Amino acid sequence: MGLEPMALEEIPAHHAAWALRPVVLCSLQVHLQVAAPLDINLLNGLHLGLDSEHQYINAGLAVALSSTWLQRTGHLEVNYLLQQTTSLPEQFIKGLTTAALQGRAQVVPDQLMGIESPGNLVFYLDGAHSPESMEVCAKWFSLAIKDYHEPMSFSNLVDDYKRASLESVRMDHHETSKKNLTQILLFNCMSVRDSQLLLPRLMNACASHGVQLKKALFVPSISIALPPSETEVDLSWQPTLQRLWENLVHGEKGSDATKPDLFCEESLNDEKSVRSCDDNMVFPSLPLVINWLRDNARKNQSVHFQVLVTGSLHLVGDVLRLVKK
Repeated sequence: MGLEPMALEEIPAHHAAWALRPVVLCSLQVHLQVAAPLDINLLNGLHLGLDSEHQYINAGLAVALSSTWLQRTGHLEVNYLLQQTTSLPEQFIKGLTTAALQGRAQVVPDQLMGIESPGNLVFYLDGAHSPESMEVCAKWFSLAIKDYHEPMSFSNLVDDYKRASLESVRMDHHETSKKNLTQILLFNCMSVRDSQLLLPRLMNACASHGVQLKKALFVPSISIALPPSETEVDLSWQPTLQRLWENLVHGEKGSDATKPDLFCEESLNDEKSVRSCDDNMVFPSLPLVINWLRDNARKNQSVHFQVLVTGSLHLVGDVLRLVKK
């Protein structure tokens, strides 16, 4: 388990890891064994239920933990940890291929836009919030969008259009596959995190896989649109993220993200103010972001919007709740 989520602010992570090592290996007399990543061939032609390459590392650990526990409790005669180069129990394969975890490498077509214009707006959600997980998230997203038609598979389209003829469903799927692709980032993270470690890793990892995020949208952890009578939303953190992103886009690596950005200006919509820059925007609430994305999808029928949602599990959870209504 990575130490990043733990409250070790006063101890550098690598020092903390080495400090814990003698406790684990000596005081508790625990046997250390490194589990190898799972060999995909052991799944008999199936795929892991959890997407992304790093999940094969987790799957290998799951097999090691499960087989060790079964052995020690007298439920398993064969040591599958040592034998997993040849086969796995059917129960193991079923568990690995059907496992699901919302908000991690999850692809969700917008249900409302799916009715109006199938495939125009799809959310790619991953609750990554550390530098390392940002890179993993970016790699997953970059590979997933190349197969963007899979979430809107033929069978799903048949379900969505039960009253439509078989030929019309085929035509809808063909038209979706011909659309232009636009990648957008929807991001937020807590102010205690170092955004200058997160956003550059995300952008660079995407770029290394040939993906350029066309626009970044920043929003606080507010999943409802507050009425005008309510106290104004605190947006002091989001402009900092916005300026950092703007500097990254324009290659100003040494720029101070806290300085004012001449490219940004305040604009007003019907409900709240939105701070808009050339390549990014700050919204005061998630519903406003979702509405903005849907409006753009409606106005640009020839564009397939692929929205990467990351930086915060709270953000991912709220987006899931809103788009699945």
